[in-house]
Amino acid sequence: MTTKKEWFGEWFDSPYYHILYKDRDYTEAQQFISRLVEKLAFPKQAKVMDLACGKGRHSIYLNKLGFDVVGLDLSAQNVEAARQSGNSHLHFYIHDMRKVFAEGVKQFDYVLNLFTSFGYFAEEQQNQQAIESAAQALKKGGVFVLDFLNPEKVISNLVGRERKTVEEINFCITRQVDDQNFIVKDIWFEDENRPFHFQERVKAISKKEFIQYFEAAGLEVQQVYGDYYLNEYDAQKSDRMIFVARRP
Repeated sequence: MTTKKEWFGEWFDSPYYHILYKDRDYTEAQQFISRLVEKLAFPKQAKVMDLACGKGRHSIYLNKLGFDVVGLDLSAQNVEAARQSGNSHLHFYIHDMRKVFAEGVKQFDYVLNLFTSFGYFAEEQQNQQAIESAAQALKKGGVFVLDFLNPEKVISNLVGRERKTVEEINFCITRQVDDQNFIVKDIWFEDENRPFHFQERVKAISKKEFIQYFEAAGLEVQQVYGDYYLNEYDAQKSDRMIFVARRP
């Protein structure tokens, strides 16, 4: 009997995910990483975990800055693609963030979870599990950075329906907030006369709830930024919630 994949395991492994989001701004991502490295004063020999690394765009840039980087992702296709850029100080592994990365227990100076790579799980307990597993990877004094959408602004500005054409594929996208407080995006399209439907589900986790997760995992929240320029977080105006939490 085949077990059905969770939505993120199915969608992120699909070639259509990478087609739909092909225009993501790599320059913006690199500038954000550079600001973060400067603001948090990463030491030259820092060991960094990129948790839910996708195809490794953040990992690869961090490695170019001179850091020893391990990228982890649930998608085998993403990891296979990322490994093309691997070297002796840049490694990629298939890994579920809800589990402790055994090879890296208390080994990392920084764990980064970027670009809303959180809030996907159906059960609340799994969010806590993922935070605790990340905390287990940190050395004493290590820092966990979690970059998430700002749920208040996203919900108040939600676009219910849009159409987008990429590589001659016409995507129809609908968005809603369900009764469990998930922001649900349905993606419909046809390719080669076959209909497809994928769904993204991201829990609208509040700042207060995140702080509770961190504290329960033994981490101290030191700062919450509101955008990739590292300005202060404002619940109504900010695009992001970027948490900086330290392991005492």
